[in-house]
Amino acid sequence: MVLDDLGSSLRGTLDDLRGKSRISEEDIEDVVKEIQRSLLQADVDVSLVQELSQNIKTRALEEEPPAGTTPRDWVLRIVYEELVDLVGESTDLPLEEQTIMLAGLYGSGKTTTAAKMAWWFSTKGLRPAIIQTDTDRPGAYDQAKEMADRAEVEFYGDPDENDPVKIAREGLDATQDADVRIVDTAGRDGLNAELIEQIERIEAEVNPDRNLLVLDAAMGQSAKSQAADFQEAIGIDGVIITKLDGTAKGGGALAAVDETDSTIAFLGSGETVKDIERFEPSGFISRLLGMGDLKQLTERVERAMEETGEDEEDWDPEDMLEGQFTLKDMRKQMETMNNMGPLDQVMDMIPGLGGGLMDQLPDNAMDVTQERMRDFEVIMDSMTEEELVNPRVVGQSRTERIARGSGKPEERIRELLQQHKQMEQMLKQFQGMGDGDMERMMKQMQQGGGGGGMGGMGGGGPGPF
Repeated sequence: MVLDDLGSSLRGTLDDLRGKSRISEEDIEDVVKEIQRSLLQADVDVSLVQELSQNIKTRALEEEPPAGTTPRDWVLRIVYEELVDLVGESTDLPLEEQTIMLAGLYGSGKTTTAAKMAWWFSTKGLRPAIIQTDTDRPGAYDQAKEMADRAEVEFYGDPDENDPVKIAREGLDATQDADVRIVDTAGRDGLNAELIEQIERIEAEVNPDRNLLVLDAAMGQSAKSQAADFQEAIGIDGVIITKLDGTAKGGGALAAVDETDSTIAFLGSGETVKDIERFEPSGFISRLLGMGDLKQLTERVERAMEETGEDEEDWDPEDMLEGQFTLKDMRKQMETMNNMGPLDQVMDMIPGLGGGLMDQLPDNAMDVTQERMRDFEVIMDSMTEEELVNPRVVGQSRTERIARGSGKPEERIRELLQQHKQMEQMLKQFQGMGDGDMERMMKQMQQGGGGGGMGGMGGGGPGPF
């Protein structure tokens, strides 16, 4: 995630405040230094860093915390609010008929982003269409057409036409029935007069409701000047930050947002059309600080259940708390998890499981876990109905047979059985919880992720920290 190092270092610094009855100026200086170091390493503009640091220091030393709030929670709240203010609001994108034009340089991810956005709008009940006007980059039409097919959305382009303005005009006519038209434009290695002239002509023809600038998270400090040039040429209404699944620092994008006085619309990660999320400042910062994001998590769970094709009459998760937990139950959970996206992103959204816990895992831990999940599915395909319902019947001879049928080593089969056993034991613990215990646990989770993750820190006692 963008600015991940900031979240990691801040959590460590804030943990040093645990147990303190009051905060000294030295404590605040330590927190501010960590913020400055992390933001500067993430390529955030120096002036933004200085402004944020001063705001945090002033508020922490001069404002009085609410009664019952611990010093650590009070500082955490201030840091949270100032970081939310730094990243700004989410770009206004009403769910209604509109035309959006994408701009950006080569390699920023415009074509992939167009398909991702179209897919996102389709999940909101709208009918989107992509209009590909890039006549410069070899393969642009083929890539855009393939991505549109993956997103299962309408597409228009003309690989034989060299005039992007004509393609845009004919594309608008061909997609009149679409609710949302997304116009993908050409890029360059750098913003030059030719690109500016072309994109201004396309804008004049398309007359978009919104111009969104697509920025690679690895852009760095040059993102600020790039954004200024695009702002002068066509005006920028929002920024889309792409490629957040790598080692990109992402701070340059914040400078671009500040430079254009705009906002962030979407965050993109991964290669599939589903690897995109609407930017929500409170949830974004909440995940950054290890407090989860239950809103995003809920949306992913609902979408995953739809894609898995679960029918409440066929399977109810609550049944697992009352009866036997089978491998079939475990498989349904795995299918749902697979449809929710990369496990590290999902973990970040769960209060208490992201943040500090993720910092302790090896870099490849989630990849290994996903690989094991795929192996488990293959293994279960080679098991009988009896074995799926009652895994305890699987002894050495059955293990050997399943290994031959699945092509997986016996050790992996034993891992599956052990994983099932551990999940079953965990469910038995839930079975032993009273209604009051369950209510307290759910309330704590809601406080950890709801309303930007700050929960009860505002006026009452501290949240789950």
